Amino acid sequence: MTQKVIIFDFDGTIADTVDALVSIANRLAIEFGYIQITPDQLTLLKNLSSREIIKYSGVSLFKIPFLVKKVKAELKNKIQGLKPIPGMKESLVELKYHGYQLGIITSNSKDNVTAFLTINELDNLFEFIYSGVTIFGKTTIINNVLKQKQLKPQTVIYVGDETRDIEASKKANIKVVAVTWGFNSPEILAKQNPDFLIHKPSELLQVVQNC
Repeated sequence: MTQKVIIFDFDGTIADTVDALVSIANRLAIEFGYIQITPDQLTLLKNLSSREIIKYSGVSLFKIPFLVKKVKAELKNKIQGLKPIPGMKESLVELKYHGYQLGIITSNSKDNVTAFLTINELDNLFEFIYSGVTIFGKTTIINNVLKQKQLKPQTVIYVGDETRDIEASKKANIKVVAVTWGFNSPEILAKQNPDFLIHKPSELLQVVQNC
């Protein structure tokens, strides 16, 4: 039987970064011309797809890459204080113990991810980390990883917390597990019809074994 490969999103899926990212986004609001995110607005944003969030913010698509670059640079200063999602470390260790190959695809920087994994003693669990600056082009990154690692789509499972993770995985013809502890709400994730929708990391092993 071919070994299954589980590819994780990073922010909001492995790392509990939502509050830090909101804080950074609010500091950059004036510079990039959008309104700061209040708790009520955050609830609204969690119920929007990635495309709807961009439209709601009013930030031009041209400015998005520059905004993402600035956010990643500022997040570097917060890495030391970031923690994994509760229960995630145990679940990752369990998956590795059962012989699954683990990887990460992220729009965060590889340096940030590597530093986080090292600080939280998770660096020995992942076979690869791929970083790409993209909002809607995650399918391309997934396909590039499949090609470079010579992976068959039927052996790969993607785990992510945003609607764009589900959309990209479907386009790449790989199964996707949506998690409700990250950015997007359970309701908006469910509307995208992921293969599985889970609410806590301890559900990961069982779901992966059923894929």
